[in-house]
Amino acid sequence: MEELHQPLNEIHAAFIHASSDFSNLVTMHDAPLLYTITAATREGTVVIKLSGPLTLGNMFELQAELRAITPAVAIFDLTDCEYMDSAGLGVLINFYVSAEKHGRKMALSGVSSRIEALLDLTHVKTLLKVFPTVAEAEAAA
Repeated sequence: MEELHQPLNEIHAAFIHASSDFSNLVTMHDAPLLYTITAATREGTVVIKLSGPLTLGNMFELQAELRAITPAVAIFDLTDCEYMDSAGLGVLINFYVSAEKHGRKMALSGVSSRIEALLDLTHVKTLLKVFPTVAEAEAAA
């Protein structure tokens, strides 16, 4: 009987862990998006720092703000952005397309492993330049 309880205990523990991960993802998904747009040290470069998830539920204000700015180089600092859905990715792609069309540059920095997986899965990583830090992105611009 002892042998039967051990596998069941392991299955139960795995279920609790998976439920916790899902719960954290849902909570993360519902969190607000905060952002700042500041001038970088290099002339014509701005850093757009995102804090919180970038999702369909919270992207519209950022999207409107991005339409109004036209820096020579825009660096999206995603250090504090742990989650992004396809609509959030669409915001970045739309900005990238507009920047390319007008001879401007765009880069991402501080990309989490979860967002990097999204970039890989969608093959967007081949378009967007990704750097570990804002300083490295700025130096490469």
